[in-house]
Amino acid sequence: MAIVLGPNRYGKAETRLVRVVRDGGVHHVKDVNVSTSLSGAMREAHLTGDNAAVLPTDTQKNTAYAFAREHGVGQIEDFALLLARHFTRHDTIHHARVAIEEYGWNRIGDTGHSFARDGGETRTCVAHHDRDGRASMISGLTGLVLMNTTGSEFHGFLTDPYTTLRPATDRILATAVDARWRHTGVEADFAASYALVRRCLLEAFAGTHSLSLQQTLYAMGERVLATCPEICEVRLALPNKHHFTVDLTPFGLDNENEVFHAADRPYGLIEGTVLRDDAPDAGFAWE
Repeated sequence: MAIVLGPNRYGKAETRLVRVVRDGGVHHVKDVNVSTSLSGAMREAHLTGDNAAVLPTDTQKNTAYAFAREHGVGQIEDFALLLARHFTRHDTIHHARVAIEEYGWNRIGDTGHSFARDGGETRTCVAHHDRDGRASMISGLTGLVLMNTTGSEFHGFLTDPYTTLRPATDRILATAVDARWRHTGVEADFAASYALVRRCLLEAFAGTHSLSLQQTLYAMGERVLATCPEICEVRLALPNKHHFTVDLTPFGLDNENEVFHAADRPYGLIEGTVLRDDAPDAGFAWE
C-alpha cells in the first residue's frame, strides 16, 4: 500500500483591512476581511520540508495591505481578482483562491468622518484564478434577516409516529439569507449586479405566498436568474427562524397569532441550488 499526498492548499485567513479614502473633509470607508489560499507545486514542502515553492502566508497578508494602498479596494470582486491574478504569477503557485467579506458603515449626520456600523447583511465574494488564466467569480451575501408576518403556510407534510408538528395555514416565516451566485464571467459592474440581486431576493421573499420555505427558496433563485443575465447559478441556505405562538390560556387570554416565542435553536435549514439549464460547468468555482 502506497501513501501519497492528496489535494492541499494553504494561505492567510481573515486579514482584517480597513481602507480610508480621504476626499478633503469627506472620508469613505472600506472595511473588509480577506482570506487567501494558494495551491501548486507544494509536494516537497509537505514531504521534505523544502519551502522553496512556498509564498509565506505573511507575504499574502502584506500583499493585501499593499494593494489596498496602491490600487484601492473598490468593489470586493475586483480586489479579490486582482490579488488572485497577482499570486498566480509565481511559477510555483498554480491556483489562487481569494475570499472577501465586506462590512458596511453608514455616515452619521453631516459629518465627513463619523460612521455607524451597518447592522445589515455582510457582502461576500470568492475569486479563483489559475496560472493558465482560468478564472471564476462567486458573489454573495450572508446574514440578510427577513420576515413575513403572514402569507406563509406549511401543511400536507409526511408524518410518522414521532410527528407532533401541527399543520399551519398562517404562520410567521423568518430567515437569515445566505446566498451565493455565480457569474458567467469575471468582468462586470459588480456594484450594480449586487444591488439588483439583493432587490430580487427581497422582492421574491415578500411577493411569494409560501407553502414551504423550499418553495420560497426556489422563487428567490428563479427571480435572480430571470432578472440578471450575467448570473447562471444561485445557491441559497435559509435557516427557518421558528416563531411559535405562546399559550396564554393560563392567564385567561387568547392569542390569535399576535404573541410569539422566537426560538433560536434548533432550527430547520433549507438549502438548494437554482441554475440555468445551459449554465457552463462550474469547475472550481464553488470550492
